[in-house]
Amino acid sequence: MEKGFEQIVSWKKARQLNKEIYKVTSDKGFRRDFALRDQIRRASISISSNIAEGYGRKSSKEFVYFLNVAQASCYEVKSQLYLATDIQYLDEEIFKTLYSLCDDISKTIHGLIKHLEKKQSDI
Repeated sequence: MEKGFEQIVSWKKARQLNKEIYKVTSDKGFRRDFALRDQIRRASISISSNIAEGYGRKSSKEFVYFLNVAQASCYEVKSQLYLATDIQYLDEEIFKTLYSLCDDISKTIHGLIKHLEKKQSDI
């Protein structure tokens, strides 16, 4: 049932990240740290939401804008993962797994941006 934005690799990976973030933020100290819990969840959701929103825009230029916003949110999640590890909400293994997933998302977003920009310059 992959039609539109659902076919985009970075959106699929961001969806996976959302699920993992919700899982880890439901545990232990994270559960009671409303500010950090909500912020990392919002940043994670922003990645997939901006990919989808950009896809729904009328131009490649607008899509690239939203992909850049999604990528920035990915970096925000990475920063929050460091904090969560520093204050011992996450162990090193979970940190590495989530950070690596953010890296993958960022790389696929970057590749899509470059593809769209090249397509624009070929016109």
